[in-house]
Amino acid sequence: MKTTARAVVIGGGVVGVSTLYHLAKMGWSDVVLLERKELTSGSTWHAAGLLPLFNLSYSVGKLHQYSVGLYPSLEAETGLHAGFSQVTNIRLATTRDRMDEYHYYAGVARTIGVDVNFLTPDQVKDIWPLADMDGVIGAIQHPDDGYIQPADLTQALAKGARQRGATIYRNTTVTAITEQPNGEWLVSTDQGDITCEHVVSCSGNFARATGAMVGLDIPVIPVEHQYIVTEQHPDIMARKKAGLPEMGVLRESDASYYMREEAGGLLLGPYEVGAPACYVDGPAANSEYELFPDALERLEPYILAAMKRVPAFGEVGIKKVYNGAIAYTPDGSPIVGPAWGLKNFWLNEGHSFGVTAAGGAGWQLAHWIVDGEPTIDMMGVDPRRFGDYAGRGFLIEKNEEAYAKVFTVHYPDEEREAGRALRRTPCYDRMKALGAVFGSVFGWERPNWFAPESYALTEADLDKPDVLLNDNHPVVAGEAVREKWSFRRSNYFTHVGNECRHVHENVGIQDMSAFAKCEISGPGAEAWLDQLLTNAVPKKVGRVTLSYLLTDKGGVRCEFTVYKMAPQRYYLVSAGAYERHDHDYLKKAMPKDGSVSFERLTTSMGVLVLAGPKSRALLQKLTDANLSNEAFPWLTGQKISIGLAQVEVLRVNFIGELGWEIHHPIEMQNYIFDELMAAGAEFNIKPFGIRAMTSMALEKSYKLIPRELSVEYAAFESGLDRFVSLKKPGFHGKDALLAWQAKGFTNALVTMEVHGVTDADARGSEAIYQGDEIVGRATSGGYGWRVGKSLALAMVRPDLAVAGTEMEIAILGTRYRATIIADSPFDPDNAALRS
Repeated sequence: MKTTARAVVIGGGVVGVSTLYHLAKMGWSDVVLLERKELTSGSTWHAAGLLPLFNLSYSVGKLHQYSVGLYPSLEAETGLHAGFSQVTNIRLATTRDRMDEYHYYAGVARTIGVDVNFLTPDQVKDIWPLADMDGVIGAIQHPDDGYIQPADLTQALAKGARQRGATIYRNTTVTAITEQPNGEWLVSTDQGDITCEHVVSCSGNFARATGAMVGLDIPVIPVEHQYIVTEQHPDIMARKKAGLPEMGVLRESDASYYMREEAGGLLLGPYEVGAPACYVDGPAANSEYELFPDALERLEPYILAAMKRVPAFGEVGIKKVYNGAIAYTPDGSPIVGPAWGLKNFWLNEGHSFGVTAAGGAGWQLAHWIVDGEPTIDMMGVDPRRFGDYAGRGFLIEKNEEAYAKVFTVHYPDEEREAGRALRRTPCYDRMKALGAVFGSVFGWERPNWFAPESYALTEADLDKPDVLLNDNHPVVAGEAVREKWSFRRSNYFTHVGNECRHVHENVGIQDMSAFAKCEISGPGAEAWLDQLLTNAVPKKVGRVTLSYLLTDKGGVRCEFTVYKMAPQRYYLVSAGAYERHDHDYLKKAMPKDGSVSFERLTTSMGVLVLAGPKSRALLQKLTDANLSNEAFPWLTGQKISIGLAQVEVLRVNFIGELGWEIHHPIEMQNYIFDELMAAGAEFNIKPFGIRAMTSMALEKSYKLIPRELSVEYAAFESGLDRFVSLKKPGFHGKDALLAWQAKGFTNALVTMEVHGVTDADARGSEAIYQGDEIVGRATSGGYGWRVGKSLALAMVRPDLAVAGTEMEIAILGTRYRATIIADSPFDPDNAALRS
């Protein structure tokens, strides 16, 4: 057994073997894979082998796209057939919301280059003559989709890796993983030890056990998944005898199952409510090719739905029931990328669609390891999108929910119910009493919008279709239903507009305590931040700047508000959803000489936003500080007292109105909140939520990670010129950004007015057309209440990025005229912010 290697991959399922293959393909021949039993003996062997391209996540969609492109090529490379059957995939729709989802998805697919066709019921019947089309209103088809034999795929990837010099050790159990003083890793096994530079955890059902060896609480717990294989059916055998093609993979999304042909019979795989988490503490040490007892009673509603849609399924006997573990995360997407807090420890875990994602995940992780960066935006699968709140109890509840909702309509405004109200700010109950309808980010409860007193929706308002999966609203125990989810303008649309107008005309208060917050201090703090971030670090106490951390290639990795609160003390604020991500990059980049210190302040500091033309008059009632424009200008901060509470107040906000962010010790929040509400009564103060903030930010052309800001876009493509100080001697990614600029950009960020919209605004990911040519993609969209226009931000071809250029944008299957307009359609001169 080798004693040294460049990288060690732990786990011999399809994900681990793909990672090994891609590392070797990128030139790292000195790589080793360790598998405790035989290759595929965990979950890979019992996987149904489906290759669904459908995914609303950009990151996951790109991984799936790569896999489906790679797998057919493996036979020519290795001589081994991977068992790929390109039979296409059809997803049925029996409701309008489902068709809206498919039309929205089509924008994602077309902008990443995935072919998707829309079919009529008659066209589906031609392909699937055994299916009854009653109630079907349409479908989508992926012509490049199908299924594969997981074991054959794994062996082909393994041979490809070995051909490039990689080594695979089977029947080798990892017993310990230890970081060495020199930064290398010692991987101990029952067959010997290996010292390496990189460790990649691809251990599937053992993910949490592997993570525990290095002190990581990996947010992965498997869930039981059953599928049924029937005996042969005469009609299917007759089709085979006649030389007719397979009918393809059929998914009745509204009944939560997939079906395909299997050896002359049918294979049915439902995703049911009530499937339990399993292997919570990991499988037994001797686990191999393991299945659980079947539990068909859980599947009864889905089996009956399948029999109604495909009567042939009920006409033959059951040959085999498989009930095996599938790894899940709280949002159902895998975790692919660097582990937090550890150098050169990588995660490729939590794959609920592992066969589909394996190729793409191995491809991107290999780029990340070898080149230092992925080549596509991986924020949707980054392991650091979850925080330490995602513990055992949370994971069980959320992962079971993620499994049950695989086929639910994935509304853009959906807020799932499991694992909720876990992280609450002190003013949560006060906001709730004011009508807050909450959403969740990074475990925090945040008001999305505010419903009027006694507001409720009726069953008629909800208009739930008569299908198995008809959840179109959140269910909160003991509360009336106040929100209906939709791809279109829903019931909260007008209420959000009222919030926007009220802030614009009066004064509003918002809880933004979920912001990620930290303090960077020490004798080397200023110099370190200056060479790390794009913008000049504030030199004067009280100054505030917006700055970015770039990738090695000049793309955008993180965004920070930087406030110099004292000599060599800087307060950094970034998006709450990316706290672990942003803080991990900061901590890993810190100098090792102790000259810079990092302190996490997220949970100790709250943030209340006060905004609107009357905000100064209100705040002045509570403080003796001079809040005049001369004494307290835009983009500055001060330590002041609000009543009895001493706080840091920053004159910034994300909505483009006069206002302040009040950063305060969290234990003082309710005192400050009550003082502001009491003093604000004469100014008609009202709360506002995230959706109003997002609408107003769109009117200012403000940018978000990972929408307008991404590792895939150069900082200048995203329009960050004024936040990138080229006068500085250097900053991380500067040379690469300038080289990218010299080579020429392929994208330019623009603001667009969308004409003729009546009930559906852009959401982001919509295709932008000139004629029949796709020339860009929307990154964000919505309605701007202050300007009275439907708006979108979009990345388009640079030669078209000229105000007045007309294009078309496809929103839910309909093309609308769109005109490029000047950025910041509301208050382009920032008069309100500076007032």
